[in-house]
Amino acid sequence: MSGHSRHLPADERRAATVEAVVDLAAEQNPSDITTTAIAQRMGLTQGALFRHFPTKDAILQAVMSWVTERLLARVDKAAEGATSPLAALEAIFKTHIDFVAEHPGVPRMLFGELQRPGETLPKQMVQTLTRQYGERLRRLLEAGKARSELHSELDVDAAVVLFIGTIQGLVMQSLLAGDVARIRRDAPAVFAIYLRGITHTR
Repeated sequence: MSGHSRHLPADERRAATVEAVVDLAAEQNPSDITTTAIAQRMGLTQGALFRHFPTKDAILQAVMSWVTERLLARVDKAAEGATSPLAALEAIFKTHIDFVAEHPGVPRMLFGELQRPGETLPKQMVQTLTRQYGERLRRLLEAGKARSELHSELDVDAAVVLFIGTIQGLVMQSLLAGDVARIRRDAPAVFAIYLRGITHTR
């Protein structure tokens, strides 16, 4: 990327910076990523980097915006093409798993931001993403109940937490194993268990 990055328009430079940070986060602890490392990955000086991002937090904010926009857009597209609420939930699950497998640095950054002390803007953006994602799941689960695809006494809030937590668990297992591809292998069987839990009566 080095030679090309020096001559990019401003918008493309910012997008390339986000890409560089996500790539670096897949290789090392996100909290250890420095502006020096980002600039080196892009073949730039720190001064050139700071012309587009005044602080490291500004870079993190751009990364979180990118993650939010990309993930929610892919989730919405997956749900739109589904024939039923349950099919939409499965499509969202698979889409999210694919997103993580393609960008393993993203969950590392999200987990890292949530562990930071205080209420930083990047941390608030992660919380907003989680809330917006949960709202989409909640609507689908309610629709599933209305169409009798899910049992009438299903606790929708708990089902949302479990859906998100299931993906987070798969992510953690793949990170611990040092095998990102594992998440795609494990996901179908794990989702099948989740599905039985929300469709079968107690």
